[in-house]
Amino acid sequence: MKVTVDEDRCRGHGMCLTMCPEIFSLSDDGYAVADPEDVPPELQDSAREAVANCPERAIIETND
Repeated sequence: MKVTVDEDRCRGHGMCLTMCPEIFSLSDDGYAVADPEDVPPELQDSAREAVANCPERAIIETND
């Protein structure tokens, strides 16, 4: 599983950071960043919760 953040859609609410701080952080500009993009198996449930709870739907999940 991979996650990326659409920079054009993110508004910096920080919900993803609250749900999965091991993957998401905020940039200096206050927008979400996914690092690493490859989500380890033990964090996939919390990353999916972050995807589902993003108010702007800015997080994209892929199964690459």
